[in-house]
Amino acid sequence: MNTQKSVQQEAGTVEENALRLEPEKAEQIIEALNRDLADSYVLYHQLHKHHWNVEGAEFLDIHVFLQEVYEDVEEAADDLAERLQALGGVPHANMTTLAEKATVEPEDEDVYDIRTSLENDLEMMGDIIESNRQHIELAENLGDHATAQMLREQLTTIEEHAHHIEHYLEDDTLVLESATN
Repeated sequence: MNTQKSVQQEAGTVEENALRLEPEKAEQIIEALNRDLADSYVLYHQLHKHHWNVEGAEFLDIHVFLQEVYEDVEEAADDLAERLQALGGVPHANMTTLAEKATVEPEDEDVYDIRTSLENDLEMMGDIIESNRQHIELAENLGDHATAQMLREQLTTIEEHAHHIEHYLEDDTLVLESATN
């Protein structure tokens, strides 16, 4: 590891940006996007955990689905980080900082049945959906329509995934009752 340090921008600072959004407005949006970034990484890791540990008759479908979801969450996190950097901010990138700044609560290290796992994912997604809606409104009110549009697209994706999880959690199944006894 290089011991030379040449800090280009300190974490928590906001610099002028080429997007011509006033620093006071950019700072509010950067703070919101960094919270979204932290929440995204908590969700990403929880989904990945469930992807690794899923078992049962619907294993393959849920395994593939969870991979699709965590890949979408990772892409959204990347978009958030790039946007807040374009606004003059510094994206949270340290695991400790991400965990501290997240507003969602991850489940513990234990492995649960897939129904419990999906319920936990749905709960976290619901919290992120609510936060996302607030941050869309914040960005719009501050005149940052591009950030609001990006967040709308992310909201549409996470709502779709939450809707699919809701369907997985329905009582209907192809598994015969005799197989569950």
